[in-house]
Amino acid sequence: MVDVGAKDITVRRARARARVRMKPETARLVQSGTAPKGDVLAAARIAGIMAAKRTPELIPLCHGIALTRVTVELTPVADGVDIECTTEARDRTGVEMEAMVGASLAALTLYDMLKAVDRAITYDVALLEKSGGKTGDYSRKI
Repeated sequence: MVDVGAKDITVRRARARARVRMKPETARLVQSGTAPKGDVLAAARIAGIMAAKRTPELIPLCHGIALTRVTVELTPVADGVDIECTTEARDRTGVEMEAMVGASLAALTLYDMLKAVDRAITYDVALLEKSGGKTGDYSRKI
């Protein structure tokens, strides 16, 4: 584990996106709230928040961070769901992994809740931006 003890405590923020792709008929089930397992968006939102908070238990050598904010926003689109997870903390190290884990687990929860109707669901995840810390700001060029 990297020693961050000498680093300054600063405001850290990160935003990650997961794009979940599925058949249009599956996406319509999500949008209408009629998926067999219920409100898949609410379940995915809670799963993403919980996952972000537990990141150090899931990623080896990842520092435990006292998160001050986690949001997970899910936006249904014609061929799936776009997920954005935002994490914030006042700490000595960044919160990128927490944002990416939150977005990933929200996507996996969607898969789990929809796999009975669509096993071909896929997702990808990417860091969109981060701020704070010694390395400064980062913004993905889209």
